[in-house]
Amino acid sequence: MSVKKLSLAGVFVAVGVTCSTFSIPIGVAKVFPVQHFINVLGGMLLGPFYAVGMAFVTSLLRNFLGTGSLLAFPGSMCGALLCGLCYRYTKKMGSAVLGEVIGTGIIGALIAYPVAALFLSSTVAFYGFIIPFSLSSVTGAVIAYALLLSLCKSGLLHKMQKDVTD
Repeated sequence: MSVKKLSLAGVFVAVGVTCSTFSIPIGVAKVFPVQHFINVLGGMLLGPFYAVGMAFVTSLLRNFLGTGSLLAFPGSMCGALLCGLCYRYTKKMGSAVLGEVIGTGIIGALIAYPVAALFLSSTVAFYGFIIPFSLSSVTGAVIAYALLLSLCKSGLLHKMQKDVTD
């Protein structure tokens, strides 16, 4: 376990919790992209298991603070895991972004249904979480992709990845 990785994970969790109420209006929806942004950064810089840990701790803290719901757990953790695994095996930013979107927007949304039915007494349709989860994850992943692309072009992304693994 690396002190550098733990420190960066702590910073990402702090940003995720602090900025969790930030939203962007898209049509009639309000999307909350910060967790998905953090998932992509964490998945690419720290790996899938740190990213899942960060998503879990962020969701837990947000629930304790009253700014999150139980639905944050399956969405963020599935997205973080798939994002990190896709990047680990392909080394492509686009794969990480796609992993976040599929992991949160589809897999996490489908897993959220039984959580909502059992613990929140929700009567939303089985596929009812896919559109809102997908909107948020696409928005956050695209923002992360734009930042990572600029870091890559400047050479800083490679340096950051190297610094974290040393």
